[in-house]
Amino acid sequence: MSADLPTRKIIHVDMDAFYASVEQMDHPELKGKAIAVGGGGKRGVVSAASYEARKFGVKSAMAGSLAIKLCPHLIFVKTNFDRYREISQKIRKIFYDYTDLVEPLSLDEAYLDVTENKKGNPSASLIAKDIRARILNEVGLTASAGISINKFIAKVASDYNKPNGQKTVNPEEVLEFLEQLDIRKFYGVGKVTAEKMYQKGIFTGADLKQKSLEYLDENFGKSGRYYYYIVRGIHNSEVKPHRTRKSLAAERTFSENLSSEIFMLEKLTHIAEEVARRLSKNKVAGKTITLKIKYSDFTLQTRSKTLPYYISDKSVILETAKDLLYQEKLNNSVRLLGISLSNLNTEKKATPKAKKSVSVQLKFGF
Repeated sequence: MSADLPTRKIIHVDMDAFYASVEQMDHPELKGKAIAVGGGGKRGVVSAASYEARKFGVKSAMAGSLAIKLCPHLIFVKTNFDRYREISQKIRKIFYDYTDLVEPLSLDEAYLDVTENKKGNPSASLIAKDIRARILNEVGLTASAGISINKFIAKVASDYNKPNGQKTVNPEEVLEFLEQLDIRKFYGVGKVTAEKMYQKGIFTGADLKQKSLEYLDENFGKSGRYYYYIVRGIHNSEVKPHRTRKSLAAERTFSENLSSEIFMLEKLTHIAEEVARRLSKNKVAGKTITLKIKYSDFTLQTRSKTLPYYISDKSVILETAKDLLYQEKLNNSVRLLGISLSNLNTEKKATPKAKKSVSVQLKFGF
């Protein structure tokens, strides 16, 4: 195969059950127990679950009421994002000891490009092992890692030996690894898409690889091209240390459904205050305000308005959100409201994408 793709060594580090693990570390009495971080009331949602709880089928984004049915002895713990951010910063400092090319995806995961690194270590696998050991010794938590030639394969690999493990997919192993992979394990293939692929006889990477670009475009739209290339090990996205923020948002789920716009105004005031606080903290402003409405039947509606100027002031955000609320009649009683600001002044014009190649470089050490 030709050598026309960049030869990178990428690590994806993913903390194990991060929120739940932090709570168990801070509260030793919770160690070894099934816990869920998040709301445990009838309207609560699980933000994270310990591995002890996952054995019973409890997982993130699950309704608290369902979680307790699956695991009657489940212990609910309130979220503490200030603490999670504090721990996350300690972990990132460890990353920066090895490379400045660190791209955080969230508080609990990040990509690292260690092709050229501060330790002069040619082995990405040994670097990942060292990073995981330091996180355990210096922070007290376990992490898993995936190592390979690009971000996509590294992220898939990091889930392979969870928890507290790592998986290296060497260059010469990439194609076989992807061909044998269950399509549900492909990052970017969600539950709905996986079901659609199953219906079309696509169960593994090998099945996906047999489909032409035209077929995938026709059946999966814009994502078809992405699937065509990733199953061939081609994903040219670089590790970007400074990811451009696309939007800022805040939302609230209510303990009781709201049926009148009048009752929602107070809630919108608090949400607008939070959005303005986050804008101020990040020193950004935006033009497009979107009101998110989730109804009692769980249907979702968004209403947006783009202003001719950048805003970050709470009063303007609130007044625009009110206009959007009154824009049309509500479809049902409301269980959640959210406000987001996008089209931020941090966004830059997109640069033309390089033409994708269909070959993979296989010659560099791991």
